[in-house]
Amino acid sequence: MNAPVIWILLPLAAAFLIWFVRSSNLQAWLAGCISLALALLAWMLPLDTVLTLGSLSLKVATTLDVLGRRFLLANADMPLLAIIYATTAAWLVVSDAAGTARRLAPVGLAVTALLVAAQAVEPFLYASLLIELAILLTIPLLMIKGKPAGRGLLRFLILQTLALPFILFSGWLLAGIEASPSDLVLVQQTAILLGLGFTLLLSIFPFSSWIPMLAEETPVYKAGFIFWLLPTSALLFGLGFMDHYAWIREAPELAVILQAIGAVMIVSGGVWAAFQRHLGRLLGFSVMAEIGLSLLALSLGNQAGIELFILMLIPRSLGLALWAFSISALETVQPSLRFSAVKGMARTHPLASAGIVLASLSLTGFPLLAGFPVRQALWAQLAAQSPAIAALLLAGTLGLVAGAVRTLAVLVAAPGRTTWETRETLPQRITLGLGLGILFLMGSFPQWTAPLLARLPGLFEHLGR
Repeated sequence: MNAPVIWILLPLAAAFLIWFVRSSNLQAWLAGCISLALALLAWMLPLDTVLTLGSLSLKVATTLDVLGRRFLLANADMPLLAIIYATTAAWLVVSDAAGTARRLAPVGLAVTALLVAAQAVEPFLYASLLIELAILLTIPLLMIKGKPAGRGLLRFLILQTLALPFILFSGWLLAGIEASPSDLVLVQQTAILLGLGFTLLLSIFPFSSWIPMLAEETPVYKAGFIFWLLPTSALLFGLGFMDHYAWIREAPELAVILQAIGAVMIVSGGVWAAFQRHLGRLLGFSVMAEIGLSLLALSLGNQAGIELFILMLIPRSLGLALWAFSISALETVQPSLRFSAVKGMARTHPLASAGIVLASLSLTGFPLLAGFPVRQALWAQLAAQSPAIAALLLAGTLGLVAGAVRTLAVLVAAPGRTTWETRETLPQRITLGLGLGILFLMGSFPQWTAPLLARLPGLFEHLGR
């Protein structure tokens, strides 16, 4: 037995079998429980260590060779693997209550396994092929039965696929740089191609238009899962490049470029969010700002930046999941998510409305909510390095807060004679109650992440050193 079989091949096989299960509720629980079991194994199971169970001895190897390529999952990768599969479990378990389990449960588990494979493959240039395969697998998930593909879905497929040749061709040039590192022309050409590839893959402005469009066209819970998983995998893929090639991570222009792009993403997302009149598009612009926030954390160029980037994954996933689930609770009774259609729905769906507003505020770093501790730490680091970037972060954050406040005003704007009641289903009430409780607990007790921090230093060999 080896680690890639456990965390890549087994979930892929399980996803294939879950597809044929008829009960959507059973699909959701099977996919969620399998993901949770994989997360627990990643946290507790040591690799390359002989384990004795009575008369049995078991050793989980770290590598798997397939067609001359190697998949490697080491002990240093396990904390991140635990985060990815645990958050996937949270998304999938409640997918039936969100009305999306029929496709999301098997496809979500398979896509997660493929993206884990992308982080494990060596040479890691082949990760771009696995990411493209995962993107193609999401297309049936995001399409609506009986309707043609929307513009957002087509732009998503085109822009993400265009990233593939740029990254592959730059990888071919990288081999030439290793042979002659003094060739400055070759280095410049490689940097341009690599930059274009990751600009498309990370949906950097102006190639981010598909994000709000997809959130408007597709059931928001499905879109939210993609918004969480794909940018996270693309950022980790980029970190792999930076960790592997010294000329990239040591380039003096890298921090400036990351800060500039991160600031543009946050400001553009915040400004557009402040004027949105659609709940789905508002979530999409917040996702754009979150991508920019991750780039700002990486621009710090030290171990603190890497730790902040990893620690953002948990509150971001919680905020996006709660936000998307709350919107899906409204979608079941009101297909249109325009402000004019959902006006006053806090009177009939108070828990879902609270989830929308508080999750959006959490992603802005509002005090006492899950996103506050990490964003406060990032703000302090940025203010020490670049007050101008910190000021732009503040401007983008104010736009996101304005969007959340406008959403609150619309949801509670009902005639005074309207009575308050709760029309959410019981599974929706339980999920929303748990989500809101965890949102406040993570904001009030951030020290719970200390065990994770203790195991992070070995994740990347050279970054932040």
